[in-house]
Amino acid sequence: PKASIAEERKAPSFPVRELTYWLDGDKKVTELKEQIMLELERDPLWRVSDHPNLTLAETRERAMKKIRRLADQATSRPLEETMVRMSIISVVDPGFWTRFGVHFGLFFGALQGQASPAQLAYWMEKGAFTMQGVTGCFGMTELGHGSNVAGLETIATFDPNTDEFIVHSPTITATKWWIGGAAHTATHCAVYAQLLVGGKRYGTKTFVVQLRDTQTFELMPGVNIGDLGKKMGRDQIDNGWIRFTHVRIPRSHMLMKHTKVMRSGEVIEPPLAQLAYGALIQGRVSMVGDSANVAKRALTIATRYASVRRQFSDGTPGALESKLIDYPIHQHRLLPLMAQTFAMIFAAREMNTSYMQLMSQLNELGDSKGAAVDAAIKNLKETHATSAGLKAFCTWMCLNIIDQCRQSLGGHGYSAYTGLSQAYSDFAVHCTWEGDNTILTLQCGRYLVATALDALKGQPLPENLAYLKDAIKSGMVLETKPFSGKSAAEVSSLAALKAAWSSVAANAIVNAVRDFKAGVAKGLSKDNAYEFSSASRLHAARMHTYTYLLHRFVAQVEQSPAALRPILTLLAQLFGAHSAVQHSGEFLQAGFYSGAQIEALKVFVNDACAQIRKDAVPLTDAFDYSDYIINSPLGRYDGDVYEKYFELVTSLNPQKPVPYFDSLIRPLLERTNESQPGPELEIDQE
Repeated sequence: PKASIAEERKAPSFPVRELTYWLDGDKKVTELKEQIMLELERDPLWRVSDHPNLTLAETRERAMKKIRRLADQATSRPLEETMVRMSIISVVDPGFWTRFGVHFGLFFGALQGQASPAQLAYWMEKGAFTMQGVTGCFGMTELGHGSNVAGLETIATFDPNTDEFIVHSPTITATKWWIGGAAHTATHCAVYAQLLVGGKRYGTKTFVVQLRDTQTFELMPGVNIGDLGKKMGRDQIDNGWIRFTHVRIPRSHMLMKHTKVMRSGEVIEPPLAQLAYGALIQGRVSMVGDSANVAKRALTIATRYASVRRQFSDGTPGALESKLIDYPIHQHRLLPLMAQTFAMIFAAREMNTSYMQLMSQLNELGDSKGAAVDAAIKNLKETHATSAGLKAFCTWMCLNIIDQCRQSLGGHGYSAYTGLSQAYSDFAVHCTWEGDNTILTLQCGRYLVATALDALKGQPLPENLAYLKDAIKSGMVLETKPFSGKSAAEVSSLAALKAAWSSVAANAIVNAVRDFKAGVAKGLSKDNAYEFSSASRLHAARMHTYTYLLHRFVAQVEQSPAALRPILTLLAQLFGAHSAVQHSGEFLQAGFYSGAQIEALKVFVNDACAQIRKDAVPLTDAFDYSDYIINSPLGRYDGDVYEKYFELVTSLNPQKPVPYFDSLIRPLLERTNESQPGPELEIDQE
């Protein structure tokens, strides 16, 4: 195995280290990443090889020890270092990353995004940033409500006599549910509840509610908390439920950066309430990058194993069996996933830049009015829609990559010790939290329809929807000009693929607008017309997001160093072409490609897989994950998979007497088949 993988690294077509620097951003980030990986590997507290054998209680306790260690580092080290550290930890120990992120990302993020400057300073002084005196959780989801935040049932009623809010769970379905950190850890909660003042509802707002006494850790009066127990994955996080029974909090514990409640009971609402939701996009943006990072690990394991695992031969006596990676079908199995992963890497990079620009724009607004606010709202809507689509399709994509890589390991993929079964269980929640993927996709689709309708009225199209220009000019009657090229090289050029995907996305949006208008024509309300067109909206969002991924991939290729451009170009072509083949019906329906041209695309995909196969291992090496991060004997850098796999399994499962042998196995083996006589019957005595 060692020789098998060594030969894979003899002649890469690109400088591996230069690609690592390009993917990480620059050389300094790579060196910092490698330093952090080494620190974690050498710290006994961060041992990960025994995770499959830990109990629920042991898993949670170890996570808490890590929190104690990392809390000081996170608040004392530079932000850049902390961000790199957390991106690595999200791959090493995603459950811990969640538990840690509940406080620093969700709870403190709510304070940053929704507290007034004075309130933020107050909670900072209380220790909310350093986790000294305050440990927070995020109370949005309820037993009966998740994605529909506007429908949350928890109520916060203002009492003008005492200048307090009364937080209450009026029904069983109002119970806060899935609240990370609630079961064991949190002293405070950022609670999302309906604001009720003078008998009038003002929508869902955020309130800081103390859950436990910070000295005794006893529950506060009116607060009931329970543990949700074992989950599909991420058992490091102590998810719990919370019920409030007329819990009183000071008026100042409502976060009032946007909506304000005065001592008199007057409610002052912001002119644009949607600005309050800008901070909530961050979680979705981070999941695009997380999808890329987790996919990199899965592909490293599967690709390296495919380069050392030998199976079958041509029958020549004494000949070595063939490597899995040499079989064309195995190349088709893994290498399009490699292209998808690069697409996610670059989309995450651009999405993060867009989000940072948006937050800077929102923070600079102040009391601005007019054009500045209009521009900010437009940017907010576009960033929200793009992040919603990317979060959905990138997390779906990553989950599929994990499982396809797991299956490619054969029977070994089913082992908890080879790294991908738990990865699947841990990652699956990404398709649900921070917005259910289907709901987010529909939100993206609604934005696409609304933007097209606005463009028909003369509003300018955003850059990401520039491909709708011809459709808008024709009044949403799209006539696609068929592509003229015939050869595999012509149909698979980046220019052709960009035009093809733009055509398909435009066609999907035109159809969604048509269905929406049909709903309106039936007399449906605007919201019901959107529901009427939900299937076509979801499809439009899918086509738009794939188009965005390809366009961003190509943009990054064009900016890349010359030495990297050939391999990145090939990967971008494979992403665009393979995705087109997977959705070939859409291209035929749109009229861009013919059946013969789709066949030419298939020829290109075959050729591209064969070419990229030569660089498969070097590409995973460029991801630059140490063996500690990979945490799988089958994905080892040196290829020594069988020795290390055997050592790991035997060391964690030493031979012991079977504890239930005498009570269960022996009686089973020693039982007799003699039947016991029944009672003597009177009729037999006659």
